[in-house]
Amino acid sequence: MSVTHYICKYTPVELLRAFGGECVILNHMPENFDLSDQVSHPNICGFGKSLLEACMEGQVRELVLVNCCDTIRSAYDVLLESGKVDFLFMLDMLHGTDTCSRQRTKDELLRLAEAYGAYKGKAFDRQAFCAAFTERQRPAEPHISVLGARVGDELFQMMEKTMPLPVRNDTCVNNRSLPAPPEELEDFDALMDWYAAALLGQLPCMRMTDNAGRRQLINDPHLKAVIYHTVKFCDYYGFEYSQLRRDLTIPMLKLESDYTVQSSGQLLTRLEAFAESMAPAAETVHERKKTMNGKELYVGIDSGSTSTDVVILDAQKQIVAQVILPTGAGAAAGADRALEEALRQAGLSREDLTATVTTGYGRTAIQCGDKSITEITCHAKGAFFLNPAVRTIIDIGGQDSKVIRIDDTGNVTNFVMNDKCAAGTGRFLELMARTLELSLEDMSTMGLTWKEDITISSMCTVFAESEVVSLIAQDKTAADIIHGLNESVASKTCALVKRVGGEGAYMMTGGVSKNRGVVDAIERRLGVQLCISEKAQLNGALGAALFAMEL
Repeated sequence: MSVTHYICKYTPVELLRAFGGECVILNHMPENFDLSDQVSHPNICGFGKSLLEACMEGQVRELVLVNCCDTIRSAYDVLLESGKVDFLFMLDMLHGTDTCSRQRTKDELLRLAEAYGAYKGKAFDRQAFCAAFTERQRPAEPHISVLGARVGDELFQMMEKTMPLPVRNDTCVNNRSLPAPPEELEDFDALMDWYAAALLGQLPCMRMTDNAGRRQLINDPHLKAVIYHTVKFCDYYGFEYSQLRRDLTIPMLKLESDYTVQSSGQLLTRLEAFAESMAPAAETVHERKKTMNGKELYVGIDSGSTSTDVVILDAQKQIVAQVILPTGAGAAAGADRALEEALRQAGLSREDLTATVTTGYGRTAIQCGDKSITEITCHAKGAFFLNPAVRTIIDIGGQDSKVIRIDDTGNVTNFVMNDKCAAGTGRFLELMARTLELSLEDMSTMGLTWKEDITISSMCTVFAESEVVSLIAQDKTAADIIHGLNESVASKTCALVKRVGGEGAYMMTGGVSKNRGVVDAIERRLGVQLCISEKAQLNGALGAALFAMEL
């Protein structure tokens, strides 16, 4: 039997089941938007595209929509024209709970009942209707709540596997809950009148005019942390996040997804770092092993997109060896090369090592480590070791930028990362240097002698490159162009600092900390001097090695 998919909590699921419908939430995250991009506007949100992708692939044959937003209305128009769906219905619902809204909703319920009943060839079954109602119970145990816009099934499963506490999906359609109808309501018209009020009377979503009732989601003594999810290009829930960020005292993480599984790697890093911030990152897993000569040696391996860094520490936290090598085509192979070089420098073998911790994006691919810890937590550990006065860490690496807040004990209190775009990262600067036919070293200082204040309007790497090519054609000097690029990177970085609520002292880590032009631009915008250690590029590996000492 074909199932009827739906996406909104205000969908009259009970009514559909009364006509024999089998209802399923459409919440799949596709690999890409190859099919939806062919039929939709490029600026609709990722969820809208995922909906279209499922329909275009033939996964959905029956679909009931609610006019939540412009994206859903656009998707409905596309699907109506495509003929890909056997049964397609759009409920037109107002944004309130007043008499007019209830009457409009009732009229729409009657219209759906007529259309769906004719499609199924069945009459309304009151018993099946009443049996379909369920009330969602609040958990009576410590838990983490996922709030905000709907979250894909794959991403939610990732949250469940990562978090140290049970995770409850309180987003959008997933917080749907309705009480059973009164037994005395036998008349169908009266039943639909009650039903319209019940649907509108649920815990409101952000599209409703009065959404104050959403405070119920956070007024829970068992709520220990919040993961707030938004979908790119969707504004509805961004407003609520800003308010909760101010009001909540419990840990809170914001995740923004494009509703594809392509962003899973970076999202996993954020989730793991958030989990580490709520629990000790390192636990005792075995007795400390000593080498044959009685020494203890600890290794940190930071596997990044551009370089793989290795630090070996002795028991006195002194660096025995340090290595920075290009990662190459594979994280595991890059880590092996870097570790072997560090061992060669120190005159050691792998059997001499007491414990190893891996970090960075390639951390899970490395087989020689005893434990894997996110770069967020490791950078915090390394920075606090280098300078205990530091409270905000700015790390610009090869493929991402992140700003980390720590407390006076070095623990992570908040962090933000850029999205999966390479704009404002080391990759961005590397590409721009190549376009200008300069080395990164030359680019680091040349922008300091600028004369004209050029603005690079686009932070997209591809578009920025086109803009740079255009400026070259206009005979703008390299120094002025580089200054514009530095200011663009600084602008994006300082926006992250503002989001995380940065405060002094500030430390900058990562390879871009060697770029004097970028450093100056960030310092100018923040009005502070950045602390930059000679070990800045090794900071992640250093933090990992320090964690290895705690194993």
